[in-house]
Amino acid sequence: MEIKEKDHRTRLLDNVCFNADGFICAIAQDHTTKTVLMVAWMNRAALEQTLETGNVVYYSRSRKALWRKGEISGQTQQLIDIRIDCDKDAILLDVLQAGVACHTGRKSCFSWAPSREGAWEPVEPVEIDPDFLYRGDQ
Repeated sequence: MEIKEKDHRTRLLDNVCFNADGFICAIAQDHTTKTVLMVAWMNRAALEQTLETGNVVYYSRSRKALWRKGEISGQTQQLIDIRIDCDKDAILLDVLQAGVACHTGRKSCFSWAPSREGAWEPVEPVEIDPDFLYRGDQ
């Protein structure tokens, strides 16, 4: 999904309620399975580039820079559909995920569940070795 017309993108962006720091919560879900893959942040520039190109771009608060999903790992997200919640302060990205979404090499970042001992344990397998995935760049 791409929105090529700049005026259209501008109108959409002007109606997003970014928080005081200029961010909006972005939830990515797999287009086919509807599995929640990850939660990240977008600023206006990230959301605009996502709408313009159809390739998902986030904002890395730790690096203070745009983060083009998959630019290092190759595990890209293609935007299929986008929704905003009723308060316009969170968005849902319906994506085609190439490979895994999580930096741990799992399909989803939500791959841990409580154990009987009160610890968080992985319930999904590692699909790609993170060292290979990020070649030490992470």
